[in-house]
Amino acid sequence: MSTDAIVLLKEDHKEVRRLFKAFQDAEEGPASERRKLVKQILEALTVHTYLENEVMYPEVRRLVPDIEDDILESYEEHHVADVLCFELFTMDPDDERYNAKTTVLIESVLHHVEEEEQEWFPKVREALGRNQLQEIGERMIELRKKAPKTPAAPKALKKSLDAMRA
Repeated sequence: MSTDAIVLLKEDHKEVRRLFKAFQDAEEGPASERRKLVKQILEALTVHTYLENEVMYPEVRRLVPDIEDDILESYEEHHVADVLCFELFTMDPDDERYNAKTTVLIESVLHHVEEEEQEWFPKVREALGRNQLQEIGERMIELRKKAPKTPAAPKALKKSLDAMRA
């Protein structure tokens, strides 16, 4: 398994895309299936954004100052996703806005992922070497063990509150 931070994040992106597709395929299906898929989506996004916010973004911001604007935009995109995730966490899948809110979350996250993968990951890879990306990745792997799993977990809520104060 690679410890390269960008490879790890892209693997998370791939898993999230798979979950999004499964939700879209089940959108007209039973509420229990949608609830299960949204729970998996929320966990994947909560862990992923936590790792990016706590490790990847601060390190990249420090080491590659040329893309600071991209990092700041990414923090804000995470904040929007965090709010939607928390709202979905508190909703029932029979709520008339559940599918619509999930769709907005999916569209927002896919836009964010596209920007990361196409625009700033290549710049980061070029600026940092393999060793630095592996060191960052190792820290992310270690932190994953302690990462919040739901949007209502204290560490996840703190992240959202910090974003509102920034």
